[in-house]
Amino acid sequence: MTGALASGLSTPWSVVPLAGGGALISQRDDGAVRQLTPDGELRTVGTIPGVVSGGESGLHGLALLTTDEPAMLYAYFGSAEDNRVVRMPLLGDAGALALGEAEVVLDGIPRASTHDGGRLAFGPDGFLYITTGDAQQRDAVQDADALGGKILRVTVDGEPAPGNPWGTRVWSMGHRNVQGIAWTADGTMWASEFGQNTWDELNRIEAGANYGWPVVEGEAGRTEFVDPVAQWPTSEASPSGIAAVGDTVFMAGLRGERLWQIDTRSGEAAGEPVAALVGAHGRLRDAVALPDGSLWILTSNTDGRGAPRADDDLLLRVELVPEP
Repeated sequence: MTGALASGLSTPWSVVPLAGGGALISQRDDGAVRQLTPDGELRTVGTIPGVVSGGESGLHGLALLTTDEPAMLYAYFGSAEDNRVVRMPLLGDAGALALGEAEVVLDGIPRASTHDGGRLAFGPDGFLYITTGDAQQRDAVQDADALGGKILRVTVDGEPAPGNPWGTRVWSMGHRNVQGIAWTADGTMWASEFGQNTWDELNRIEAGANYGWPVVEGEAGRTEFVDPVAQWPTSEASPSGIAAVGDTVFMAGLRGERLWQIDTRSGEAAGEPVAALVGAHGRLRDAVALPDGSLWILTSNTDGRGAPRADDDLLLRVELVPEP
């Protein structure tokens, strides 16, 4: 069963459920953070200062750190010079949240009109993971000292996390444009990646691993690179956000206009992916798992590449059917 929790969103990119009910939603083009209140109303919490939108860049991922008081909201966005991550205290009560002053956590991530990455998530280890794109600078992707085309792992203050493979902020490399990360119940990290013209990917992420871009795209069978666990023609995926429920990864597809379900329990090879919601809601941008076992899905039909419908864009609730 699928139902709309919110409508009339403008180029939404990331959704963060709130413990007291409702959610925070980023809007790429105007830099606004919207709140879905516990009562089901939409309001603007604030606008991230310094967001400069254009092409695929603007306000991207959000992540909430609730161990601090007040809670801290982290945001990834494109500025005039670069992509960067800032944090802001989340102030006010459940129905009327507000953003405090922004503090830069990490800057200098390369920016371009495309391939800007932008997903944020706190991992099971408590560190902040940041996905970056190659920003059309292919030569830097295979440079372990560069920030583009990487998954980064940092402390809450933006410093290299202890145990990182090169002692820098870089956790893995050789990525073209990662826009989805999640962890299955066994602690395994997964990432969705936009291919170029042939293959989109779901990768099992390991510290210090090289995923091959721009040397290879999709499965290559080369010992120096890690092959994807699953791959799709770009017409069937163009993946963005992913969510994990137990051992299953759910992957939102933009160009593919569908939600892919991948069973990861079969060891080194994932189970045969299954498509759902094919064409039902247009482009899908983000997917998050809720404690009640449902998924929340953001559509992305107002991003300049979709065909907006009357109420777009939407935050959808998808009720999952338990396995027998």
